[in-house]
Parts: sequence; C-alpha cells; structure tokens
Amino acid sequence: MLTATDIYKGFDGLGVLKGISLEVKKGEVVAMIGPSGSGKSTFLRCLNQLEPVNAGTILLDGVTMCRTRDGKLTYADERTLRAITLRMGMVFQSFNLFPHMSVMQNLIDAPMRVKHVPKKQATEKARALLAKVGLTDKAQQYPYQLSGGQQQRVAIARALCMDPEIMCFDEPTSALDPELTQEVLGVMRSLASERMTMLVVTHEMSFARDVADRVIFMEGGQIVEESPPEKLFQSQNPRTRQFIGLN
Repeated sequence: MLTATDIYKGFDGLGVLKGISLEVKKGEVVAMIGPSGSGKSTFLRCLNQLEPVNAGTILLDGVTMCRTRDGKLTYADERTLRAITLRMGMVFQSFNLFPHMSVMQNLIDAPMRVKHVPKKQATEKARALLAKVGLTDKAQQYPYQLSGGQQQRVAIARALCMDPEIMCFDEPTSALDPELTQEVLGVMRSLASERMTMLVVTHEMSFARDVADRVIFMEGGQIVEESPPEKLFQSQNPRTRQFIGLN
C-alpha cells in the first residue's frame, strides 16, 4: 500500500534520513522503534508531506507522491498531493487540537471544510467515533477540560473522521503518564484488530511486541533491523539487543 524507496532528508547539511526504504502492506501494523534522533518522526513527516524529502520515491497504492529519476527529485502536482494527503491520517505526540473549538467541532471541522460533508452526516460520524474511543460524554467539552489521554483519543477520532486508509502515529503516548498511555494504546489495539493499516513510531515496546506485524529498529537515519516482533525481540544484533534491553 505504501512504498518508500531510498529516502534522504537533511537539515542544514546534517543528514537525518540516509536512504530509508520501507513497504507497508494493506492491513499491516508496522512499529518503528529506536533512540531519539534516529529519524523516525522525520520519516513520518516526509510521508505526510509536512517535510519535503531531498531524494527518494514515495508511492501510496501505486500513486506517486514524489520520485527521484536520473538524480532529479520531482513531486506530483498539487491535486495529486492533496488526494494522497486525504488518504493518510496523522496523530502527533502533542495532540494539536484546536483549543477554541469543542471536541465535536474539532471532529467535524475538517470533513465539512475539506471534503464538504454535510454537517448532519459529519456529526453522526463524529458521535460514532467518540463512542469508539470511549468519549461519548465529552462532545461539548473543550480540550483544556480533558486529560492528556482523553485529548489524544480525541485526536485519533479526529483523524479517523477523514476516513484515512493508513494511519500514522508519531509517538502518540510520549507526553502521557502510564495510566493515560494505556487508554490510548487500547484504542490503537482496537484499530489494529480491525486491520487498519498503521505506521507507529513508538517507545512502547509492549505495543510493538504484541500488536505490530513487523518492527523496524532505526538508528542514525538508517534501518538497522526489520523483522516480525517475535524475531526482533530475540535479535542477535548487538545494538538492537542493547536498545530493547536484552543485554
């Protein structure tokens, strides 16, 4: 479903992604782990067009987002890029809810403005998704009235309101305490059980081990190891073992 080939990205001459190649199949959950600064979040931002790549090729379901050919990088036209963006949902570690909008307004704003969904239809879908994340009674509250875990669950529901085909999570529990972390991971486990295609940057080793179909260990802007969790968490690679605490 998603194919990224030889992705390079740097900031001010410093290489952050150094030839990353990755495929994600439809219905697959891929967890990306690794130390801070290894390029995991930058890679997600490149996939979601929040950062332009310096070189490489990205395809979503066969549709080209960008391609490097004969040393020249070319992005698709604006209409194609917009269509690709609408097929991908993104959940950030800092929630990014609109503070001046109620929970319901946060959920229905983008479907109405971007996809021109009628308000009644958008509201019905938003209510269903709030029920899905266990927040039916919070529809009229504002973000400041919610806990961090509740805000992140709203952020997940908001992304789902756009009917994405693939969900990207950028360390969605890093700002939460352990109890609230479990609230959010519970929602993500539910999505995984429904075979939502997911690419998850996480420091939650239990989630990567128990939920992911494949785990990718990154360091220094490169993929060190990539395998099913049962294999990676028994890795013989010294650096992988050190990171996940096997040594």
